[in-house]
Amino acid sequence: MNIDTSKYKRFIDSAVELFWNTRNQQKTNQGSKDVKDTGNRSAVTGGKQLDGFLELLTTVAIDVGIPKECIHSKGNHIPGFFRPTKDWDLLIISPNKKLISVIELKSQVGSFGNNFNNRTEESLGSAVDLWTAFREKAYPNQTAPWLGYLMLVEKSEKSTKPVRVSEPHFKVFNEFVGGSYIDRYKILCERLMLERHYNQCCLIWSTDDSVYGEVSDETSIESFLHSFIGHLIGQLKEFR
Repeated sequence: MNIDTSKYKRFIDSAVELFWNTRNQQKTNQGSKDVKDTGNRSAVTGGKQLDGFLELLTTVAIDVGIPKECIHSKGNHIPGFFRPTKDWDLLIISPNKKLISVIELKSQVGSFGNNFNNRTEESLGSAVDLWTAFREKAYPNQTAPWLGYLMLVEKSEKSTKPVRVSEPHFKVFNEFVGGSYIDRYKILCERLMLERHYNQCCLIWSTDDSVYGEVSDETSIESFLHSFIGHLIGQLKEFR
């Protein structure tokens, strides 16, 4: 099966636009309340900003031949090893209860200094938790699922300027010196794949006027979709 991923561009365009529209609307709604969240938290606590990407991935899976009832975009708690469960953004589970695909969606707008380390720890911890649970037969009688990570990062002066590194005791790796936060996210995504914590990572930058782009071919949305589609095609037998 050969699926042309270029036909999904309109879904990607809509997903990015929905992200900013939803975020701005949530901040407006929160601002009208008597008790306000601080900083950007008003746009984070509302959720739904990345629903356009869920629609994209759901459409792709259905086009490949995955039944809609096997695609789950809410209430996605599955067992972990270091914690009882983790709620993932998208799961694909076959009729015979095999875990086929697992996807996490994240975004970062502002507060880069505070949140980059949090995003790093979340992405790594979630992957280690899942793969250890897989090793311990939390999802029995199956081959390894496909694990994907998609990150949308605001492109702004703060995210593109060089960030100072702190080296009070030891030198950091050279590739972090002089890099921006977007550069750091690129390194994070590439190394999450290099170390096989995720099968594929996607890194998208975007400005608040819904313009967006990709940081590298390796972490592009096209590479992400091709990897996702390839795995699903290989698992179609589980849905027959």
